[in-house]
Parts: sequence; structure tokens; C-alpha cells
Amino acid sequence: MSNADFGTLTLQLFLLIAAAHLLGHVFTRLRQPRVIGEILAGVLLGPSTLGHFAPAVAAAVFPGGTGNAIAPAHEVVLGFLYNMGLMLLMFTSGAETKGLFQRSDRREIAWLGSVGTGLPFVLALAAAPFLPLYLLAGTARNRVSLLLVVGIAVAVTSIPVISRILHDLKILHTRFARLVLGVAVLEDIALWAVLAIATALAASSTIPQAEIVQHVVATLVYFALGLTVAPRLLKRLNRARWNILAKASPVGYVVVVLLAYAAVAAALDVSLVFAAFLAGFGMAADAERMADSLDSLKTFSFAVFIPLYFAVVGYRLDLSRSFSLSMLAVFLLLACAVKLFSAGLGAKLAGFGWRDTVNLAVATNARGGPGIVLASVAYDAGVINAAFYTTLVLVAVITSQAAGFWLEYVLRKGWPLLSSQQAEVAIEPGESAASDKIAA
Repeated sequence: MSNADFGTLTLQLFLLIAAAHLLGHVFTRLRQPRVIGEILAGVLLGPSTLGHFAPAVAAAVFPGGTGNAIAPAHEVVLGFLYNMGLMLLMFTSGAETKGLFQRSDRREIAWLGSVGTGLPFVLALAAAPFLPLYLLAGTARNRVSLLLVVGIAVAVTSIPVISRILHDLKILHTRFARLVLGVAVLEDIALWAVLAIATALAASSTIPQAEIVQHVVATLVYFALGLTVAPRLLKRLNRARWNILAKASPVGYVVVVLLAYAAVAAALDVSLVFAAFLAGFGMAADAERMADSLDSLKTFSFAVFIPLYFAVVGYRLDLSRSFSLSMLAVFLLLACAVKLFSAGLGAKLAGFGWRDTVNLAVATNARGGPGIVLASVAYDAGVINAAFYTTLVLVAVITSQAAGFWLEYVLRKGWPLLSSQQAEVAIEPGESAASDKIAA
């Protein structure tokens, strides 16, 4: 890479990261999800805005760039950073599983998770004969994979975005937050497994049936071991006396574990997204010992890699070429209606009142990061086309913004998020007693 190419690359990184942080901060001040600002930064710098209104400037900053690709001269480097951001996002999502599923919450989480997630997924599969799937299909042309992706898109709930919303509203330690995050974790585990099958089928569309079966089996085995055996082994490894790296450089050790999961997944031809999630899930099993290392890696990831990932997601959105207003309107309406109904039904079966039901349904309707990751993984695998990719990203953004707006409105009105709690209030650092009282 020449000095000129490197200079252009640094300019691109400067613009993408700086714009992502700037607009993310603006949206945070507006009490909106930060991720929306980060995506908007990419949209403004991409073909939808800069490329449309100032093509000469866009060509100078992103030479050779197109609507759904980074400039070819820097594709390898930016592609690496994009994928690292995606992996670190999923790693931190997996690490968020610590501290959930308290005994007092299990019954409610079971109802919310099984009905709120299972019913939308089943309804999407049942509606297959009536869906114009050919309008959504990507280059893989695999109907089963596409149908699974549609089912996930209808049912998914965001861990990173809803966590950020709850954190910004200072209610992360309340029972309401535990319930929402507990449901999101269960959904992610189940739906990522389904997405693993979908991508395996899409990638195997041109090879013999026996190899397709082997590919799917390898994916399922990897996922099952990552959820059951690997966390126990990793916990022992973390505490082994001979593990010098864990003692000398805890953050470096966490990164090595993440890369080891990814290397094994690559050898088995399993998506690296799932490897990263399982690595974070495994580290969460020893959260007390690894807390400082995980926090350090999370801080750096959210400072550089993850904002860059979401900015590139926005850059890839070419609303002038791959945007369908009718597709967005229909999918947004149907997906939200099914999800809100199902989550509300689950909340009622769990014994919550109507106001509690609305709050829980709206919160779990936020698709956020996982919705965007779903779109990215499915699009890269050729399962969906550019128009449906844009639709899924915009649906994730809109539902996340709606959830943030509603929860902020409820708190501003002084209404309790759960009727069994006192009215939720902003909790300043150090007010642990008040936090415990609200979370009771």
C-alpha cells in the first residue's frame, strides 16, 4: 500500500469514526439509541447522501466506492475492521449474559421468551405460502434459508441496543431490565442457532446433499458445545496456574480466546459471528474473574471497532438504488404487529397487567444490533437481496428508536415500568440502595 493509499484510508477511518461518535453523542443527548446516530453517520458519508449530492467529493474520499461495497483499494483493510467490529459486538453481546436468570424471574422470562419469540417465528414460517419470497431472495436462491431469515427478523430482540437504552435511562439494574435482557439472551441463543443453519444451507446450495448435512451438523455441534461444554472448560482454563497469558495480559488473553473460537469456527466453516457470540458467552461463565478484562475490551471496542462497523453498515445503504418504501412499510407493519401481539400475549400469560404488558412488548420489539447483524450476515451469505437488507436495517433502527422513545416517555411521566415496582427514577452513581429498592 502506497503512502497515498494509506493517507486516503486514514481519512476514511477519521471521517467514519469521528462522524459515528459525533452523531452517536447527538442521539444520546436526544435520548435516542446511540447506534442510530452511528448508522446515520455512514448514510451521510455514503452513496445515499454524499455520493448523491456531491459525487466529486465522494469519489475523492471513497474512490471507486459503490452502494454496497467499500472502495476497492481499501476493501481488505476496511473489510477487516468491519468484521472485527461485528465480532466484537457479538462478543460483548454474549458477555452480557452474566447476572441474568435469577430464580424469581425464570417463570416470567420463560413465558416471554417462549411465546414472545416462538410464536412470531412459527407464524412467519406458517405464512410462507402467502409471502412473495422471490422479491426478497439474494444470489443464493435458497428458499429455506430465506424463510428462516424472515422468521428470525420478525422474532429477534436486541441485546446491545436495549442494554444501551436501559443504561442511558439508568434503569439497567431494575427487575424490568433483567426481564427484558433475559428474554433477549434466550432469543439470541435460539435465533443465532437458526441463522447458523440458514447460512450453512445457503453456503451449501451448490454442493452434494451429504456435504450439506455435514455442514449443518458441524454448525449445530459447534453451537451446542459452545453453550454447554466450552464455558466449563474455559472457566478452568482461566484459573489454571500455568496460564501465564491470563495473568500477564488479561485483555490480551480475552482477545486470544476470541480468535481461537473464530479459528475453530473457520476450520469447521461455521460463521465467525456465532463464534464471537459463543466466546463472549463462555467468558460470561467466569464473569467475576474476567470482569476487568471484559470491561477494558468492551470500552475499546465501543470506542473504535463497533462504531466503525455501524458506520459501514450505514455506508452500505444506498437508499437511492436499493430502497423500497412499500417493502419497508409492509414488513415494518406486519413484523411489529406480530411481535407486539406475541410479546404481549407472553406477558399476560406470565401474569403482568396491561400497562406492564405494553412496556415489555415495546422493549422486546427493539431489534437493534442483532437485527442489523442478521441483515449483514444474511446479505453477505447471499440469502437476501439489497432491498431487503436495507429494509431489515431500517426496521432495526425504527423499532429501536421507538423503544427508546416509549421508555423515556414512561419514565418522564413518572409511571412505573412494572406495577410491582415503585415509579422508575433516574439513578445516579452511588445510589445503590435506591437501585435495589426499585429492582425488588
